[in-house]
Amino acid sequence: MCGFIGCLSASYLDPDILRKMTKSLFHRGPDDSGIWQERESGISFGHQRLSILDLSSAGSQPMVSSNERFVMVYNGEIYNHQENRNLLEELGFKILWRGYSDTETLIELITALGIEKALALSKGMFAFALWDKQLKTLNLARDRFGEKPLYYGWQGESFLFGSELKALKIHPEFQGILDMNSLGLFFQYNYIPAPHSVYKGIFKLEPGNIFKLSLNERKGSLFPYWSTTEISYHGANNPFQGSTSEAIYEVEKCLISSIKGQFLADVPIGAFLSGGIDSSLIVSIMQSLSGKPINTFTIGFEENRFNEAPFAKKMASYLCTHHHELYVSSNDCIKVVPLLSEIYDEPFADSSQIPTYLVSKMASHSVKVSLSGDGGDELFGGYNRYLFANVFWNKLNYFPVSFRKLISSFLESSSPERWNSMLNNFKYFLPNQWKENNIGDKIHKASHILSSGSIDEVYFKLLKHWSDPSILLNSNFIDSLNLLPGQNSKLNNIEKMMLKDLLSYLPDDILCKVDRASMAVSLESRIPFLDHHLFELSSKLPLSLKINNGSSKWILKEILKKYMPLSLIDRPKMGFALPIDQWLRGPLKDWANSLLDKNEILKEGILNPLPIQKKWDEHLSGKRNWHYHLWSVLMFQNWLKTNR
Repeated sequence: MCGFIGCLSASYLDPDILRKMTKSLFHRGPDDSGIWQERESGISFGHQRLSILDLSSAGSQPMVSSNERFVMVYNGEIYNHQENRNLLEELGFKILWRGYSDTETLIELITALGIEKALALSKGMFAFALWDKQLKTLNLARDRFGEKPLYYGWQGESFLFGSELKALKIHPEFQGILDMNSLGLFFQYNYIPAPHSVYKGIFKLEPGNIFKLSLNERKGSLFPYWSTTEISYHGANNPFQGSTSEAIYEVEKCLISSIKGQFLADVPIGAFLSGGIDSSLIVSIMQSLSGKPINTFTIGFEENRFNEAPFAKKMASYLCTHHHELYVSSNDCIKVVPLLSEIYDEPFADSSQIPTYLVSKMASHSVKVSLSGDGGDELFGGYNRYLFANVFWNKLNYFPVSFRKLISSFLESSSPERWNSMLNNFKYFLPNQWKENNIGDKIHKASHILSSGSIDEVYFKLLKHWSDPSILLNSNFIDSLNLLPGQNSKLNNIEKMMLKDLLSYLPDDILCKVDRASMAVSLESRIPFLDHHLFELSSKLPLSLKINNGSSKWILKEILKKYMPLSLIDRPKMGFALPIDQWLRGPLKDWANSLLDKNEILKEGILNPLPIQKKWDEHLSGKRNWHYHLWSVLMFQNWLKTNR
């Protein structure tokens, strides 16, 4: 795991500037640093290395191929790289290997077979830049699911690319002009979806893609070498033919194979253990494969409704892992808040970024690599919104839109506070889920969804926070996030939602969160569920093996039963949330007040302070719970303060 930076320009980049750009990524790779330049071509590479495989200088980067044609800077891990070395030997390529790093394997595989075939054979997570000295072309590539980041784009007369924006911003031609439409997307989704970034002219390379640029052109070409959408369609058209027991066996076998491959390292390895299904299954298999107790890491909270640590501890005790847990207070979490804009480089408002950073920091004191359970929800139907949206739409669709709009108007005619008050008078007769605080907010949100014309619209309304960012921005906004599957797809409604999450929410929220939080403390995070062979298998499985009688991730639970008793597994999904709503009225109030100051927002000239102030006043009074909306504004204001 590493960080890299690069520049292609007609003018030669000052080596001192290149070193400064490279050093800004020190946190991603504190073990080694290197630069490479070719003056006549105007190409420059910088690299910071986190040594995981082949700790010797033979694994240092930038790396030149044995025939001296290619130069590479690379971030990631190729888990089957030894198999690829063996393949090259079988194909008759006589390579005098300098070491045993996966970087060397990848550059020699590209040299022998070409970039597309090399990537098709490679199993792992990666982003890299490859310079072809013979053809004078630059190739940028990113892994299939987007585990590793890669930004790129023209700034003035220089084409910049790298792992994080902070390195690009050091270049003297970096312009840093805010992209207002990207900000609109951020306020809708809490993250900026690829290919957009917060800056004009700078883009995120989308997962599974290669971008090629030659010395004498400015546009470049972008093309996929792997498509999540195509694999999903292929799976729907070619369903799994075996029995349920055979499906369980195949998924477990594929997951074991993935975890075995991700054990590859010359440094200590551990795992995050939240107590949920996904991380518990990863840890269970890891421990079954290990000859000694593995290190597991859990964060606990003072607030019981957010605390999964006791469940994780019971699982760790049953599996006999070497368990580490850290209970954090609101003050511990609040100390992280000022760091977020530096860690994430662009506005990012998934509040679970805080515990993710804290658990990564704890793990980094004991191990250099940690496996996580991310990706299980997207592959095996774990999010509650899949069931809710499907059931809601199936019932909703019986009624004409005109009638639904009438009901929606009726529900919104009473304020959330009035709904809370009215329902409180009947609380002894209501089901438990109707007795919670701020049920009026949920009624208003449901009323907003009532007028939806399709299940796709229901899905996006469930995801969106500021439904119309135009009221926030002093500019027009167009929602350019287009994730609708093709009309010929055999995917059902829930499978379509899962695919949409795989295309955007997973890479741009979940994987971004994990990568930046872990790399901020020089920890490599690996994700066994994102093995592309496992995804290809899961895409063929019937939905009934993923969601069965209202139970999500059914097939994973069946596998997990082999490793631990049902009593440790069978409980509601909690997630990795924080009581942000309470903190904004308490310990975070002064900090939020300073960032939401009307005069400061007016002076900045980017946001309209009126809707923000209205929500802030209502939230402080306890009348409404606007913490999702306010957190995105606060994260932007905090980012702006750091980056202005």
